[in-house]
Amino acid sequence: MPETLETWAVVLVGALLAGLVQGATGFAFSIVALSFWAWALPPEVAAPLAVLGALTGQLTSLFSVRRGFEWSRILPFVAGGVVGVPIGVFVLHNVDPARFRLALGIVFILYGVYGLLAPEGAKVKGGGRGLDAVVGGIGGLLGGLGGLSGSVPAIWTQMRGWKRDVRRAIMQVYNIAMHVTTLAVYKATGALNVTSWKLFAIIAAPMLAASFYGVRLYRGFSERGFARLVLALICLSGLTLTIGAARALWRF
Repeated sequence: MPETLETWAVVLVGALLAGLVQGATGFAFSIVALSFWAWALPPEVAAPLAVLGALTGQLTSLFSVRRGFEWSRILPFVAGGVVGVPIGVFVLHNVDPARFRLALGIVFILYGVYGLLAPEGAKVKGGGRGLDAVVGGIGGLLGGLGGLSGSVPAIWTQMRGWKRDVRRAIMQVYNIAMHVTTLAVYKATGALNVTSWKLFAIIAAPMLAASFYGVRLYRGFSERGFARLVLALICLSGLTLTIGAARALWRF
């Protein structure tokens, strides 16, 4: 448990901002929360706490995106993701995760910056549900490897040119499935610890309040405004990955 006022402040601010962002976008809780918690909590506490917080926020705001439910589009992502999570856990133990995250972070930054600066381009129409499942699998792999399952589907659904409500519903249902799968893996490996549960009990109420406010903000976004917010968060995801990997590789 945090022992200083400064540490408690970092934990609570991270929970509030992560809840707000997740409520507004349907993903990115772990991206935002871990950018704060990584400085205040050990990884074995921060990672399960982020998954618990993300799953709770996703479940409580799921009803608000019911208009975007198109199961024929959602299920291929989920099916691919469930397969991808254990592969990501395997990769985590058999490759250098820091170098992998560094490369991935750079790709995310470049894509996010390009999307923010470039005009509306052509949309990806080919590939069908099979390619959507592959993208879901890649997201699941990244979830097992580093807790970032939502970023790849967020990029892909934008490249598909789907409407805001459909994109939001896909990301939210997909992330719920990935979080449940990740928690199952944590449970099986003994990674769910008492400290994470205690902290979650403390941050849950303020996090949920921020999440509900984020849902209200979402309703005010235009299609383009929502797309730009997602791109900005993809940039943030890339920065978080790059900085974390660089610290691990070069010890600063």
